Amino acid sequence: MTGRLYRDPTAPVAERVRDLLGRMTLTEKVGQVNQRMYGWHAYERTDSGHRLTDAFRAEVAAYDGMGALYGLQRADAWSGVGFADGITAADGARVADAVQRHVVENTRLGIPVLLVEEVPHGHQALDGTVLPVNLAVGATWDPGLYEAAAAAVGAQMRARGGHVALVSALDLVRDPRWGRAEECFGEDPYLAARLTEALVRGMRTADVAVVLKHFAGQGATVGGRNSAATELGARELHEIHLAAARAGIRAGAAGVMAAYNEFDGLPCVASRPLLTELLRDWLELDGIVTADGGAIDRLVRLTGDPVAAGALALNAGCDLGLWDACFPRLAEAVAQGLVAERTLDTAVARVLALKFRLGLFERPYAPAVDRPSDPHELSERIARASITLLAHDGGVLPLAPSARRIAVLGPNADSIAQQIGDYTAPQRPGSDHVTVLDGIRSAAPPDTEVTYAPGCELVGGDLSGVPEAVALAAAADIAVLVLGGSSARSGDTTFDSNGAAVVSSANPAGMTCGEGVDLAELGLPDGQLALLDAVAATGVPVVVVLVQGRPHALPDLSEKAAAVLSAWYPGPWGGRAVADVLFGAAGPEGRLPVSIPRSAAQLPVFYNAKDHRYRGYVDQPATARYAFGHGLSYTTVAYAPPRLSRARVTADDPTLSCRVTVRNTGERPARETVQLYVRRLSGGSSWPRVRELRGFARLDLRPGEEADAVFAIDADTLASVTRDLGLAVEPGELLLETGPSSGETQGARLVIEPPS
Repeated sequence: MTGRLYRDPTAPVAERVRDLLGRMTLTEKVGQVNQRMYGWHAYERTDSGHRLTDAFRAEVAAYDGMGALYGLQRADAWSGVGFADGITAADGARVADAVQRHVVENTRLGIPVLLVEEVPHGHQALDGTVLPVNLAVGATWDPGLYEAAAAAVGAQMRARGGHVALVSALDLVRDPRWGRAEECFGEDPYLAARLTEALVRGMRTADVAVVLKHFAGQGATVGGRNSAATELGARELHEIHLAAARAGIRAGAAGVMAAYNEFDGLPCVASRPLLTELLRDWLELDGIVTADGGAIDRLVRLTGDPVAAGALALNAGCDLGLWDACFPRLAEAVAQGLVAERTLDTAVARVLALKFRLGLFERPYAPAVDRPSDPHELSERIARASITLLAHDGGVLPLAPSARRIAVLGPNADSIAQQIGDYTAPQRPGSDHVTVLDGIRSAAPPDTEVTYAPGCELVGGDLSGVPEAVALAAAADIAVLVLGGSSARSGDTTFDSNGAAVVSSANPAGMTCGEGVDLAELGLPDGQLALLDAVAATGVPVVVVLVQGRPHALPDLSEKAAAVLSAWYPGPWGGRAVADVLFGAAGPEGRLPVSIPRSAAQLPVFYNAKDHRYRGYVDQPATARYAFGHGLSYTTVAYAPPRLSRARVTADDPTLSCRVTVRNTGERPARETVQLYVRRLSGGSSWPRVRELRGFARLDLRPGEEADAVFAIDADTLASVTRDLGLAVEPGELLLETGPSSGETQGARLVIEPPS
């Protein structure tokens, strides 16, 4: 190794990359930008343990190295990996080290491989702790809690030998018909940005590199159809869809994954304006861009052959393929003059730089840790903090000790699979997981009778189970009706080549959400609505709990339900979180990260639309059933109007403070999420939005107590997108609004004068 600068840990990363790149053959370079093997094909389980497969050894030999290996420890119905043949927590580090050792010791240059893992809401591996889905994280409005959970999950993954976490963070729920809504933090760019930076910070404390998915605009595809086209203009892209990416990159994200969707006529992975001019030059990403699974192969429809397709993606700014047949042929693309070798060198350099920054050349193997921190407790805390009280008559919750007979009904009352969401590994049999039914049984007073019947299937209109449920409800003091959706996959689920579920009306597969499960209608299935009607008709008080991964369109339930709770897939211990809120051991703290529509016909219904003063449809209101930011508690609070320290500022000195007094006027403690919105009344260089979230603060108030939420206002708070798509504070008149939701605000006027 004498004279090999790239082996010198004291040398700057750029110099180590330059030295190593100069030693590589074209074949070795192509190997470093490839990630075409499914990780579960790299090993097989035998009676004596796990062994590396001949296919893996051949893949390494073909390129005298391997850039990255995706999903070595992934387990789910698509991969077909389970406890009988997969990698458990006890085996993870050992198998990861075996993969790394083979690559390092059996290649000319000994370049370590990046081990890339799916971490959508917890490490998607056997024994990986599952967190509530991102919509639940969004409902907490608590970046600090999420940062702690991300750090714990990152430590768990790193202890098993993983290096790079693929995490959904950049998509927004602009159309809730989209099946992947559960992977989003919500509909708002500011909230998503704060949670994205928390995610990156948390993971980085565990020495895990984060690749953020998906860039860009995937949550705004036409009709909510997965992987379809977007009709975003540049302004909409900048105002709504780039904030989370900007925040994540500034927090230290290692890269982004190009989205499947088309943008301005090109799939994102083929768009140089998007991946190079915008992402690298404007957002200043100093990291890698990866393709989504098989996305580069889709470009063959444009180019006519896979060699040209690989060149198109590489020229656009993609550095690392995923499962495709095109990037492995980049040597041919160089030979044919379709791409310059220096362009390939640039991509290879980014991959190598990440490996150097992670210290893999000095520490290629899993860290020696006795036991990583267990995210279990944090998963349950997120679930509890995300439970959102949508409606309440003021009398039924928390459940009184006098409720001695509780009927727990509905298809989501007793199913772990239906409360943990998409992108989850099989759960270990015998785990201490808690369904809603389990939670209620454990939390109820000892002399309480808890009965149960599903009443109906999750989907379809079979009503044969309704009479049993009605009988139990009629004999009870209260009925808890657990409805909603499911993203649960099974061995019978059919999949696309990229792992998306193939679900149709002819093959419903028991799923109503998840990748590949887009809906035209957002109402609850017919059977669930019939069950609700029948149970409500008994006259017993009804509490509806919605366990769901997308906002379902809700009718007016005031005549049928005394209370309505939303529990975005709350994870394996989510049943205990729901029960704690029902019985008052915890108050409902969640706030909606999305607007809840009245029907699919009124979409879009997000709160921060352009302010064109549209009156609405003739046949129904244009407003949401429940507004973004909405969430009730078991007490009442009163907001005073906001007070500004300055009523006039200049564009070059826009600093001030905004103060709002909040008083707990009820008899129980309150944890109030005070929200700050900006609304432009005049001025600016583009048409304004109705209002835009620009801050939030948490107040804990005892009964009768009041306190001030104080917001420091600066250029970041007041900036808007200019005509040249930059960010600047523009002269004009604004309202700074505060309140408990986007639909209930009070404002104070602020004049921004031109620079002095």
